[in-house]
Amino acid sequence: MKTGIHPKYYKVTVTCTTCGNTFETGSTSKELRVDTCSNCHPFFTGKQKFTAADGRIDKFNKRYNIENK
Repeated sequence: MKTGIHPKYYKVTVTCTTCGNTFETGSTSKELRVDTCSNCHPFFTGKQKFTAADGRIDKFNKRYNIENK
């Protein structure tokens, strides 16, 4: 590697502003804040709603006369 061209790499604590969860990672920034983490994101907590996707699938099936099994 060339010397003097790479940014400094820090061990930082990432803080979630929604739930307050913290975890450590590596970054070129000295401080990281995220809006949503895996602790509070609906996909990872199992509280995700699929209502929008269901509507699109039903619309597609209706358009092409596909029967749901």
